[in-house]
Amino acid sequence: MSDSNTPSLSHVNAQGEANMVDVTEKSMTSRTATAQGFIKMSPQTIKLIHHGDNKKGDVLAVARIAGIQAAKKCSDLIPLCHPLMLTKVQVDFEIDTINNQVKVVSLCRLTGQTGVEMEALTAVSVACLTLFDMCKAADPNMEIFGIKVLTKEGGKSGSWQAKGQNVEKEQA
Repeated sequence: MSDSNTPSLSHVNAQGEANMVDVTEKSMTSRTATAQGFIKMSPQTIKLIHHGDNKKGDVLAVARIAGIQAAKKCSDLIPLCHPLMLTKVQVDFEIDTINNQVKVVSLCRLTGQTGVEMEALTAVSVACLTLFDMCKAADPNMEIFGIKVLTKEGGKSGSWQAKGQNVEKEQA
């Protein structure tokens, strides 16, 4: 039994059963979420990506499309997510040759009754997995890490930003 100060799980009903949250009475508001993740790899693999020399082609372009597609299919992958009409999905990459990693950042937006954090996380996750798939022949020891929500805006709870994050606004 929890008291009113204890956070509750929104996807568990009073009987402890898995439950899709009813958003029928929620207001339609503009909602945005950003997420990030990283994939660490060998210096040689970073060079392949940076110079576009991977035998499978433009790995960043393929990973971008995969991330966008994944955000649109999030409710097919995560059982209790609502199907959403996303109005914007953006996936960006930052190649870090000093730390031999690629930073993946996604932004998802819509006007709706529920947030888009899961879509942003799914976009980042699948973009990282696609980078792994595209580069695994050159570097099977890659590591995916640091996947998290950076920001969320809109809805009843308003704006939220991960602690210690200085997040840049969306590019035009």
